[in-house]
Amino acid sequence: MRSSDIRATFLDFFSERDHRVVPSSPLVPSDPTLLLTNAGMNQFKPYFLGETVPEHPRAVSVQKCARTSDIENVGRTTRHATFFEMLGNFSFGDYFKAEAIAWAWELFTRHYNLDPERLWVTVYLDDDEAERLWRRMGVPSSRIQRLGMEDNYWSMGVPGPCGPSSELHYDRGPSFGREGGPAVDGERYQELWNLVFMQNLRGPGKDDYPILGELPSRNIDTGLGLDRLAAILQDVDTVCETDLLSPTFSLVQEMAGRAYPGRDGSDDSTSFRVVTEHARSIAFLIADGVLPSRDGRGYVLRRLMRRAIRHARRLGIDLALPDLTSSVIGALSGTWPELSEHSGLIRQVVTAEEEGFDRTLRQGSRLLDTAISRATSTISGRTAFELHDTYGFPIDLTIDAARSAGLTVDEEAFAELLEAQRRQAHEASRNKKDEAVSRRDLYRRVTAERGRTDFVGYDSHSAETTVLALIAPHGETRAAAAGDEIDVILSRSPFYAESGGQVGDTGELRTSTARARVVDTRLGLDGLHVHTVRVLDGELVPGDAEATVDASRREATARSHSATHVLHAMLRRLLGDHATQRGSRVEPGRLRFDFTHHSPLETTPLQTLVNDYLLDDPSVHVWEASRTEAERAGAIALFGEKYGDTVRIVDIGDASRELCGGTHVGHGSQAGPVHIVSESSIGTGLRRVEALTGADALRHYDHEHRVLTELATLLNVHPDEAPDRLRRHLQTLTETQNQLDRLHQAELNTHAQRLASHAERLPRGWLVAQLVPEMTDKDLRSIATGLLDPRGVVVLATESDGKAVLTAAAGADTGIRARDLLTHAAREVGGGAGGKGPIAHAGGRRPENLPRAIAKAAKQARELLK
Repeated sequence: MRSSDIRATFLDFFSERDHRVVPSSPLVPSDPTLLLTNAGMNQFKPYFLGETVPEHPRAVSVQKCARTSDIENVGRTTRHATFFEMLGNFSFGDYFKAEAIAWAWELFTRHYNLDPERLWVTVYLDDDEAERLWRRMGVPSSRIQRLGMEDNYWSMGVPGPCGPSSELHYDRGPSFGREGGPAVDGERYQELWNLVFMQNLRGPGKDDYPILGELPSRNIDTGLGLDRLAAILQDVDTVCETDLLSPTFSLVQEMAGRAYPGRDGSDDSTSFRVVTEHARSIAFLIADGVLPSRDGRGYVLRRLMRRAIRHARRLGIDLALPDLTSSVIGALSGTWPELSEHSGLIRQVVTAEEEGFDRTLRQGSRLLDTAISRATSTISGRTAFELHDTYGFPIDLTIDAARSAGLTVDEEAFAELLEAQRRQAHEASRNKKDEAVSRRDLYRRVTAERGRTDFVGYDSHSAETTVLALIAPHGETRAAAAGDEIDVILSRSPFYAESGGQVGDTGELRTSTARARVVDTRLGLDGLHVHTVRVLDGELVPGDAEATVDASRREATARSHSATHVLHAMLRRLLGDHATQRGSRVEPGRLRFDFTHHSPLETTPLQTLVNDYLLDDPSVHVWEASRTEAERAGAIALFGEKYGDTVRIVDIGDASRELCGGTHVGHGSQAGPVHIVSESSIGTGLRRVEALTGADALRHYDHEHRVLTELATLLNVHPDEAPDRLRRHLQTLTETQNQLDRLHQAELNTHAQRLASHAERLPRGWLVAQLVPEMTDKDLRSIATGLLDPRGVVVLATESDGKAVLTAAAGADTGIRARDLLTHAAREVGGGAGGKGPIAHAGGRRPENLPRAIAKAAKQARELLK
């Protein structure tokens, strides 16, 4: 049964049982707690939590998933994968264990025709009900095993819905491992389908993530791995040999120039599977907007790419990823059209990353070669750590190279240095954490005793309020005097606290006893706004106050924030949906926007798009909804941002809809104009745009106009003609400079000929040793190089800018090292000698000693040429 038939059979089976077919969500989830979509249930999380009532109580999907928790097992086993398609059926408070188990058994045994005698079941330790239901299906007790939390209790890996599970396993036979069922050998008794009885809520915690209680209803969440089922139904040993991956698997063998050795446990066998599997993951991640970077999703992708590249090199394949990802696209784009839609981007990204990693490997290899040449039996852990930490050279490549040279690596010392680095970083941050914990506890006490800050700044620039607390570096205090800078907690605040990239408001705070300048506002814990104030006069104490925002600064910031949203929308329109926000800074009159993209961007079309859209004066509409309603409406949520159950959405015309808590203008035209001042790379796959907005953009335009007008006046032309006139002047200047350079070189050649005519003939060659008039060190080297032939030695000296300069050149047949001729001479002028090969140079601060220096070098040369 081909993979397309497996998918269709699954979807048809559950559609006939009143399940609504739901499309796969992207690998980049809207849930900010998740790095990547790792299960079919991710998009249904609000239904399980009871936050939203689904339109239909049953669903079925084929979901793209990415997991790297088991990355070290990929290639080493026949079943692990970092990307896979998960077939799943779901019940949101409708059916439960009995129906899920009965349908799973029916689908496996009657539609996929799996041998019932080879199916094993695992259930959670105390799940008597699940065991009874499986026995009712005809599964004997001998093939039902009870396992604990690690195996048969499922969660997303983060706080959220969870529950006990029951898994269906298939016995692949003795050639795959030991007898004894799934509890003994997961490679032989391969897990195919996990039925999760989603009924509990997992809470926050460091390691254990405690179970907090019951969900509002009992739900079903199942996950059946397409790869694994296809391997069984197509009777192949590994997922790489299924029709999902076999075209790419064959290409790897073709590129390696040898056949896959089979499931023999060798390094080559592992490498064939790793390269094949990772190529698929890489293609899908890039197609869904992930680009390589130093952290987050981008780091996951980079790690996959570098792992694939390293295993490809083991097989003798250079520049493997462009062709391998193209093979993935060819095989799977019929089912997943986003692959072909982004094929150009995929090829560009993998090519650039592989070439970049190749440079890293070359640089590291040179250092490693030096270490190998100096080692007798072992490469030190310090050297291996330097290669890893400074140059990004993988430790496993260091070990492989050492092994090939008959050496070992001190892996224990390497591990100790790695751990020491981790401890040092941990210790460095611990003091900060202790201080933060202390400050957090203080904020929580203030909140518990005096309540949260009521933010009123969306509707007003001022507010009557109460100073609840004054917080100094050492803790809470009762008063602050003129000149003091202190944190203030207010009961009501019109000041926007820095978040979502937008800077905090500034302004003024007045009480009956003091006047203070608010220099910054930031978020504290539990809804507190923390205002950093500088007391201007009087004594500031808790009590009634009037808070006033700097309105002009707030308005300039709002222009920048609305412009940022439109800039984001126009970037996606211009480049594609992969151009997603990775960071921003919104300030009065200026903005900085970081986004994912693989190559430089021409800013003029982008600036035109942004300003044309703003000039159309789109409406700015702010509204609130539940997270699920916002996601359904297409609102963009930013990874890493924390959102509550109710979110604030900002619409700007029909182009932009984002979850945002920031301040904005009332109409699009109020945000412009926007002037982009720079576009640059800030890392692999990451670009940065910086722009000015509103009055700041106009002032910049005015400045540029004044510069252009002054330039046109100097050139005596109209401003429109200035660039062309300047271009012609520069071209003429370049031609003149080239001509002068040629004349100067001719003079140097003439000078060299005069020196050559006075060469001293010696038994083993000839010598020119001369103190010449003032020249640059570059001219001196040019003359020496021009004079040199295989039997000649040249020593020249000059005074340049008050310093002594010496140059020596020695022909290949003389057997003399040029640097040796200058070692003693350089000391005469108070300097040292340098240089490699036939040319050397020296300098010093005592030019008055040049005659003695040149004489000493000439004497040494004569002795060597006798």
